[in-house]
Amino acid sequence: MKLYDRLINETAAEKDYLMSSPIIKKCFTGDITNGDYIGFLSQAFHHVKHTVPLLMAVGTRLTDSQEWLREAVAKYIEEEIGHQEWILNDIAAAGGDKEQARHSQPAFETELMVAYAYDYINRTNPLGFFGMVHVLEGTSIAVADNAASAIQSALGLPASAFSYLRSHGSIDIEHVKFFEQLMNKIEDKDTQDIIVNSAKKFYRLYADIFRNLGKDLTLKEAA
Repeated sequence: MKLYDRLINETAAEKDYLMSSPIIKKCFTGDITNGDYIGFLSQAFHHVKHTVPLLMAVGTRLTDSQEWLREAVAKYIEEEIGHQEWILNDIAAAGGDKEQARHSQPAFETELMVAYAYDYINRTNPLGFFGMVHVLEGTSIAVADNAASAIQSALGLPASAFSYLRSHGSIDIEHVKFFEQLMNKIEDKDTQDIIVNSAKKFYRLYADIFRNLGKDLTLKEAA
């Protein structure tokens, strides 16, 4: 079985754990609050700002025989630069304080996911980062556009408050096609196992960020 199919099939339980997060359900029932949304954006900022540094770390750990992967990493870097600023602008459009968000501390669950990503790259295998890519981009396709519409309808926020969600819903469709082709070039079973194992871990870590939202918001609901 090709690696991309393994990622889909062997992480189904972990994906279900993420998708059953209460905050995701609230998005589609109209029970979400402005504070929930700003809290989500704040935590997104705290992990998205590490995307490019993490990709750079991956690039430095690849071998000469993995140059084809380094070229893919460079492509990802080019496309991901500056996305954290989109999130801060969304926070401002939703009535939050973008500078407070910028200088706030991440929730423990967010910090843990980011720290694990750096650790996996440096301690285990840099290709494990692609497990995180699978989780984040796959989730974006699954919920981003629909969640943006549901949240906007529930809260009456302007379209300018949804640049991160809406752009990633559409952008990541192309990203996932690219990712699928990239992963299917990896035929070594041990390497495949590392990436699948990584994806399982990142599904749990990412889900715990969602499951913490509403319990310990980094930003309070805008007045």
